[in-house]
Amino acid sequence: MPIGKSIRIYLADATVSGIRYAEVVNWTGHALACPRSRLGELAGWPETSKPGVYFLFESRLGDSKPLAYIGESENVVDRLTSHDRGKDFWNEVVLFTSKDENLTKAHVKFLEATLVEMAKAADRYDLQNGNTPPESSLPRADRDAMAEFTENIRMVLGTLGYPVLESLIRQRADPLLPEEVANPRSPQKPGTVELIFKVNNLMARGVVTDEGFVLKKGSHASHTNSESAAARVVKVKEQLIADGRLKAEGDHLVLQEDFLVSSSSYAAVLVAGTSRSGPQSWLTADGRTLKSIEDAAVGEASMRPSQTP
Repeated sequence: MPIGKSIRIYLADATVSGIRYAEVVNWTGHALACPRSRLGELAGWPETSKPGVYFLFESRLGDSKPLAYIGESENVVDRLTSHDRGKDFWNEVVLFTSKDENLTKAHVKFLEATLVEMAKAADRYDLQNGNTPPESSLPRADRDAMAEFTENIRMVLGTLGYPVLESLIRQRADPLLPEEVANPRSPQKPGTVELIFKVNNLMARGVVTDEGFVLKKGSHASHTNSESAAARVVKVKEQLIADGRLKAEGDHLVLQEDFLVSSSSYAAVLVAGTSRSGPQSWLTADGRTLKSIEDAAVGEASMRPSQTP
C-alpha cells in the first residue's frame, strides 16, 4: 500500500505564479520553480549555486504537447543564465539541488539520464533533449539513493503542475484482493479495469484515471462528426489529426498513442463522432457499464468508516 507524503511549498512573494520553493518532508533535496521573467533573481538563492538538474517548461498551448527540456549542471544558476537563456520556447524553470553537499556531478548526470528516459516513456511533453544522455557509473548504494531522489522529483513536479514524469496509466499499487480474484464482478475501482466501446465497426479501449479518461493507443475514431458532437471534442480531434496522433487507416482513424481526455463522455464522442454518454457507452469485457462500476464504488465507499488525516 502506498505511503503518504507531505510536500511544503513556500511562495517567496505570496503569489502562485512567482518563485516557489518546494520540499518533501524528511528529504535532503529541494526544488525552486521560477518564471523566466525573474531568472535573474535566482542568483540570490544559494540553493541554485549547486550541482543539480533542471526542467525548462513551455506553457500549454491548446491541445498540442507542450515542449520541455531536461538538463544538469554543477552550478545550475550559471547554466541557466548563460547557455539555456538562449532557448526560446520555455517560460518557467524548475530546478532540483540538495540541501547537503552529497550531490556530485556523477549523481546529477545519472539523474539527468534517468529523468530523460522517464519523461520520454511518459510522453506527456515534446522533449527537446534528442538522445537520452548516458548514465554515469555509480555504486549500488548511490544508485538506490538516486532512485529515491528521482521519485521525490516526480512528486514535486506533479504538485507544481508539471506531470512530465507521470505515466498516463499508472499501474495499480496494491495487489488484487482475494474476492476480486475469485469474482471478477466484485466491486472494483473504475481505474482498475479496462473498458471497451464498440460502435459502427469502430472499437476503442480506455481506462478511468485520477486525471480523467485515457483513450488507449490503437483505438479507432470516426472520420466524420455529426452536429450533435461537442464542438470542443471536434476541435481536439482536428488537433490530433494535425499532430499525427490520429492517422487514417481505411474507413476510420487510429490513435497512435495513449491520449488523456477530461471524461469518458468526451472519449466516446471522439470515437463515435456523435453525442454519447460515456458511463453508458464504455463496457467491461463481461458487459458491465462504467456507470454500474462507478455506482458500486460509491456504494462501497459510503459503507466505510470516515478517515481523517
